[in-house]
Amino acid sequence: MLQKGMSREIRPDYETRYLFPPSLEEWVDADHPVRYVREFVDALDLSTLGLTEEQQARRHDDHGRPHYAVDLLLKLWLYAYMNRIRSSRALEKGCRDHLPLIWLAGRYVPDHNTLWRFWNRYRGTIRHLFLQSIRVAMRENLMGLVLQALDGTKISAAASKRTAWHEADLKKVLQQLDREIERLEKQIENGEEESGGDGPDDRLPKELEKREELRTRIQASLAALEKAERKHMHPLEPEARMMVGGGRTGFAYNAQAMVDQQDGIIVAAEVTDEENDEHQLAPMLEQSRENTGSFAKTTVADSGYHTAAGLGAAEALGADVLVAVKQKERELGPYHAQRFHYEKATDSVRCPQGQTLAREGTRRNKAKPYAVQTYRCKVFRTCPVAKECSRDRAGRTIEISPHHEAVIRNREHPDARALLRQRSAVVERVFAEIKETLGLRRWSVRGLEGVRSQWAMMCAAMNLRRLIAVGGG
Repeated sequence: MLQKGMSREIRPDYETRYLFPPSLEEWVDADHPVRYVREFVDALDLSTLGLTEEQQARRHDDHGRPHYAVDLLLKLWLYAYMNRIRSSRALEKGCRDHLPLIWLAGRYVPDHNTLWRFWNRYRGTIRHLFLQSIRVAMRENLMGLVLQALDGTKISAAASKRTAWHEADLKKVLQQLDREIERLEKQIENGEEESGGDGPDDRLPKELEKREELRTRIQASLAALEKAERKHMHPLEPEARMMVGGGRTGFAYNAQAMVDQQDGIIVAAEVTDEENDEHQLAPMLEQSRENTGSFAKTTVADSGYHTAAGLGAAEALGADVLVAVKQKERELGPYHAQRFHYEKATDSVRCPQGQTLAREGTRRNKAKPYAVQTYRCKVFRTCPVAKECSRDRAGRTIEISPHHEAVIRNREHPDARALLRQRSAVVERVFAEIKETLGLRRWSVRGLEGVRSQWAMMCAAMNLRRLIAVGGG
């Protein structure tokens, strides 16, 4: 019986001894997410998970010291990404301090070098892991394939804008150096004349030598920029590009994701070094079909994907795509190109004034990978709105691309407003969780291939989080 005046506070008894020590299986609850990670990886056939013959042979090599199993390290990295851990040192520490990781590792503690070597060596396996997460979701009927949304987000590269090469800044510094070197050379000449040829002060040649070395390095940097046809480049991260993201401009990569509406499963993922999304529609559609076996009933994307070539390629693939139009109808002028109507039967264009523009010829634009048909106005000299319509002295010209009909069908989609309204709720929610909840605002690896592997692991982790949240598997 508790005596009067005794404390009722619960305190741990560090001297407790168990007659039978609890087994490792009892360390985490039966419904803990870490158990799902273990079951998920254990169910994979590693022989089909992108392992090379050399990697397969290494798994069964009896020589040397015992090595950590591929599936063990894969489990640790996957659970780490699901819990905001992306550093090999932080993961090593977690295997000592974080109970689920201690349980998952079976009380082993792989050092950070081992963890990092695995990451670099098994990038192909990591990418296949994302594909397996999609297939599990399909088996659990967590994808409706009714509506899918595509979007891209800029994630900062592991490179500093301050230490990069910027053509304008380098040229400015080079001009200043040229002036300083010229000044120092004159100083040396004046010193020689005053000293009667005995030689100048030792300090001046040293300053000149430093500036000459700096000028040589700057000239080499400018030559590298010119060779790469770039205005900005980081010597340690040459594949990263200057991009605008989150209101800032800096070195980054463009991460792409296509998300299924039903349960938020990512069905396609890629990273590109292109600053915009204009060329990503068709490749992401193809990857989605490859991963899931078919296109969704409708795929929606924002205006960044709106190009005639992209819409034409999507239609050629047989995908029903709806892309937001870049310019709203009410913002168009009365004689904007969209106000002109192409008539296929007569192979002509009718202007807002009712005049017919006849076919003139074909033109190839360097900025476009296809030739366009041109139609020119022949009555512009007598047209009452000629000055409002065009400043071209030869008359207004309209270009019709080979994908014109696909553009028109996209623009006149009957359910455009309702479907596009759902886009942000489907895909931007996933990006928000990746950036805010899991903290991926900056890549922790360098190079395009490295960030592709990191994005694949992050998307696999996101899919597993969704599978656990909805009770799949």
